[in-house]
Amino acid sequence: MWSGPRNLSTAMMYAFSNRADFAVWDEPFYAPYLKATGADHPMRDNIIAAYETDPNIVARRCLDTIPAQKPHFYMKHMPHHMIEGFPLDWAKDCINIHLIRHPARVIASYGAKRDQMTLEDIGFAQQAVLYDKIGGLVIDSSDIRADPERMLKKLCAAIELPFDRTMLQWHAGPREADGVWASHWYNAVHQSTGFAGAEGPLPELDQPQEKMRHLAMPHYEKLAKLKL
Repeated sequence: MWSGPRNLSTAMMYAFSNRADFAVWDEPFYAPYLKATGADHPMRDNIIAAYETDPNIVARRCLDTIPAQKPHFYMKHMPHHMIEGFPLDWAKDCINIHLIRHPARVIASYGAKRDQMTLEDIGFAQQAVLYDKIGGLVIDSSDIRADPERMLKKLCAAIELPFDRTMLQWHAGPREADGVWASHWYNAVHQSTGFAGAEGPLPELDQPQEKMRHLAMPHYEKLAKLKL
């Protein structure tokens, strides 16, 4: 599952981790990305200290034995973590799904967590390029929130996976599979027990955010035309 930040990606990971037949992995390439780029993210040093930072080792683990001997492996990835030189061939052996969300909603949500934000941080351009490289399915987070059961059934059918109702609800609080960055980013989803309801009107943005939205929209619209 590929998506930018603030995009329902953690809730989707919780939905799949609630299934008895899935193991999950939270952003495997985050530590390699931070080590290689020097990006100043919240908890940067903690993340680098806690996880493997060699992208080639991480890539091999993506196709290694599934944890806990589960039949299926859900990997939560972010396109902007896959910088030039990071291996991507492993993804060709996976089912690739691209989770998208309107840029205005992403920008408003991300801006509430970080004072400084660039277009590269939210991954729209990188996701469009990634789709061109590996293809896959596209699903919109707004559609999931509007009708979780219908959209998850639709997604499961598209990847020939039986739907499991346990995907619709989970217990509140952190999960064992959470990355160490969860304490900064996952507050809202830790309070949830399922998908939030349908989203309201688009948020208002300030002038710099509106400029960023304008730049992100073509990439979002390109993938939105292909959504389930």
